[in-house]
Amino acid sequence: MRNFTVYLVLLLCLFVSEIKAQETFDQAWEKFRVQQSEIRKEEEEIFTEEVERLRDKLKNRLISKDEFKEQKIVLENNKEKNIYAIDSINIKIIRQQFPELGEKTFEGRAEQISIGIKMDVYEEKKMLKREIDAVDKELINGKISKEQAEEKKLKLAEIRAKNIEEKVKIHQKALDKLIQDDIDGKIHKQFGNRNRVTMPLKNVQNSNIGHHRDLVLPAMKYYKGQKDKDSQQNQRTSTQLVFAIGANNLVTDKAIANSDFKYWGSRFYEWGLTYNTRIFKNDNLLHAKYGLSVVYNNLRPTDNRNFVTNDNQTNLVVNPVDLKDSRFRNVNLVFPIHLEFDFTKPEIKNDKTYFKSHNSFRLGIGGYFGTNLKSKQIIKYDLDGYKTVDRTRGDFNATNFIYGLSTYVGYKATSLYLKYDLNPLFKDNLVKQNNVSLGLRFDFN
Repeated sequence: MRNFTVYLVLLLCLFVSEIKAQETFDQAWEKFRVQQSEIRKEEEEIFTEEVERLRDKLKNRLISKDEFKEQKIVLENNKEKNIYAIDSINIKIIRQQFPELGEKTFEGRAEQISIGIKMDVYEEKKMLKREIDAVDKELINGKISKEQAEEKKLKLAEIRAKNIEEKVKIHQKALDKLIQDDIDGKIHKQFGNRNRVTMPLKNVQNSNIGHHRDLVLPAMKYYKGQKDKDSQQNQRTSTQLVFAIGANNLVTDKAIANSDFKYWGSRFYEWGLTYNTRIFKNDNLLHAKYGLSVVYNNLRPTDNRNFVTNDNQTNLVVNPVDLKDSRFRNVNLVFPIHLEFDFTKPEIKNDKTYFKSHNSFRLGIGGYFGTNLKSKQIIKYDLDGYKTVDRTRGDFNATNFIYGLSTYVGYKATSLYLKYDLNPLFKDNLVKQNNVSLGLRFDFN
């Protein structure tokens, strides 16, 4: 009995310490929110004072209207950068001060990873929009031509895409470590309201998770119980991770027959993040689907050939060396836009109507536009008994501005996917060839 009392006291002490830590964290977070508001107010005041000085200079004709607009944009960007930098430092301090909160459990760490990915994508897209707005202002003011504006936009999009790719790699490493830690039994386990990882192979879309906390992979959706799941799935705009894979080839003279490239050896891959917005508030049929994707188009020539560039022409030539593999790859950053017909029927629970998506037949019609990030040729062969790989990265006269049509039809997350580039693969070749892809698409909702 005495031992039981000791254990009970220890358990109560542990419980009280957890509450105390939680209260301390709440206080620290509230302090951060107050500081955040004060910092924003200070930065706004500084921004207003600087703008007033610029207006005085404009009145005294010390600067022109165009200079006033440009300097005002610079001041506004500096203001946002300062606020973001200080917020980031304060958040890091809180995480270091309370490492035990929100990071012991699987779902806590997974939620942090998911939020990190979404925040990184949001910040990069936000910065890209500002940069494109600045380019548009330069175009309107006549400082640059339309061609220069398009070139600037493509370069800015390429930089932001690379930033997203690098940041996602970091989060992927964190996710890999999280899964490995769970396998190794290093993750703190909760009882009662269990933390679970579910895959789309299971019917998790309609399953009732009760009070469990579910992380749905690879959609990276985190639900804190059934109520939260219903709420998230009923939102007018939802997000999906997209993965597509299939056959890739070129259309020559409006035909794909007798192609110079292997039909099954030439493949495409696509990774992306899409937003799905229900167009009408109380009707579930029409959706606007839009987002950002990185596409890998691979072509494997037949008959021991590879591409060779001669001036502005890129042609296939027979290689004198016996090639083990010859592959040409284009990596594109595209912005797909589709009108989606989703035949998922509304659900009624407790006299409330829920409009869910990706739970029935779906049809998407639309297109895409974007830029070529890089072109690379890889050839493999044996040289004097040594396995040799040559990787050549360059322009190859490939078209920089990518645009085309695409459509998909399927059931739930899986669809048959077709896309066709309206732009030629090589911009100056005498014979125009257009990339075409057919495969499977998975929208992880």
